[in-house]
Amino acid sequence: MSFARVRALVVVGMLAVVALVFVVVALIRDTQSNAGLAEGCPEDWPRADVTLRERKDVKINVMNSTERPGVAGIVGDDFRNRDFQVKKVANEKKQIDGVAVLRYGPKGVGSAHLLRAYFLGRAKLEYNPEREDDVVDVVIGNGFQQLATTTEVNQSLGDLGAPVAPPGSCPVTDEK
Repeated sequence: MSFARVRALVVVGMLAVVALVFVVVALIRDTQSNAGLAEGCPEDWPRADVTLRERKDVKINVMNSTERPGVAGIVGDDFRNRDFQVKKVANEKKQIDGVAVLRYGPKGVGSAHLLRAYFLGRAKLEYNPEREDDVVDVVIGNGFQQLATTTEVNQSLGDLGAPVAPPGSCPVTDEK
């Protein structure tokens, strides 16, 4: 074996050792090992699931709160065609002037964040810490025109950022 080859093997060996040392130090000094575990939160605060769900995992109830009949059915079908789990379609007596209202509990934070993108961030959020289920109520208002396209949803999700736990709750993720 020539001297140049031995020197190259020594250099590559030294680089491998240095890389291994960096990896071990990074793992030991990792300060995010408990991220998403809600440490430091008061015991009585609800744990808000801030995992951004896939459409097929999001359960919704669609309610018409407009003066136009049949809007909930149309929007419900639109959501079904986009692979959402539409549980109930109904009318609500009280009309709202905005685009939509999303009502949800601690288990529906990530789902509500995704749904908000379908209204381009213009849906009003109503968080209820007492709510036990992971279903989000989508209440359609008089300002609603149509759901966003896939491209618009992706852009809106980028604008909205990551889901955030509502005040008075602790963020947790349900990563598998």
